[in-house]
Amino acid sequence: MGDLLRADIQDVLSDSNIPWDTLRGRTVLVTGATGLIGGALASALSAADREFNLGLCLIGHGRDKCKCEALAQRLGLEPIVGDIRSPSVLAGATGGVDYMFHCAAITKSTDMLAAPVDVALTAADGTRNVLELALAKGCKGFVYLSSMEYYGQMGPGEVYESDLGHLDLSSPRSCYPESKRFCEMLCVAYSAQYGLPAKIARLAQTFGAGTPQDDTRVFAQFARSAMSGEDIELHTEGKSRGNYCYISDTVRGLLTILLKGKIGGAYNIANPAASVTIREMAELVANEAYGGKIKVVVNVPDDIQKRGYAPDVGYTLNPDKLTALGWSPMYGLADMYQRMLADWQCQ
Repeated sequence: MGDLLRADIQDVLSDSNIPWDTLRGRTVLVTGATGLIGGALASALSAADREFNLGLCLIGHGRDKCKCEALAQRLGLEPIVGDIRSPSVLAGATGGVDYMFHCAAITKSTDMLAAPVDVALTAADGTRNVLELALAKGCKGFVYLSSMEYYGQMGPGEVYESDLGHLDLSSPRSCYPESKRFCEMLCVAYSAQYGLPAKIARLAQTFGAGTPQDDTRVFAQFARSAMSGEDIELHTEGKSRGNYCYISDTVRGLLTILLKGKIGGAYNIANPAASVTIREMAELVANEAYGGKIKVVVNVPDDIQKRGYAPDVGYTLNPDKLTALGWSPMYGLADMYQRMLADWQCQ
């Protein structure tokens, strides 16, 4: 683990707003623990266990056996390996489970067009399996990781948790946001019918130190261009507005929701100061991350419809519900890029 990742974890541990003692002697399960956010959560929980002598039992689920076993060896967690769509996979959690973070999902835009059934059923079947496990184990807290794509297409302005926009259900790309909506409804339903203490986190795009260099999302494409000294190429006019949050800020938000959020409640995790258009973000990277030595060019490819880009949006996520619980973001967009690029350069 590099110095920046250690510093990020220390940011999480130093957050006095998180009631760490609530986790003392508890068992925490993280699904999708080999992904960016699930892995960051697992790393922070493992570090908190050592820092505060919590006596945590940490369980990490992942689909890839090698990645999951490597994570287990590094963090000292109990691994569960397999496809989240299969109920038998979670049978590996034989003891009690007090808290759960459900992070497992298919998030690549190209998969949303090429395998929309897999995207939708991984969300629907996987979430049902995890909710059933939480119910069976008498879970004290459950957080479902949703997405800002839940909101669909909306005009400019701030978006609150009570808002809802349009989705084109004739497009296979809608399999992702529509499945997020369905899974949120499942969480609300399990809370209402069975009393399960489920909560929902609607995440902005999250990145920072620890982001894989082969990440296919647009922010990573811009960063790779900056590292190689190449002009940043936009495949659209860049008018769509993106909402972003640094990885350690997101982890702090998730822990805050788990331990302080309202049952059945949804919370945006986003830094409103990091809400910019794609074009503005590209210009920031070109000018600040690479000192103006590269430029931004627009080159719309012929196969643009096959790339699975989300429809243009113009809104800014409002995180007031989460800030009312004591959370606030620490890192702006320029900081996010600087820390991610510095981490990449050390690899």
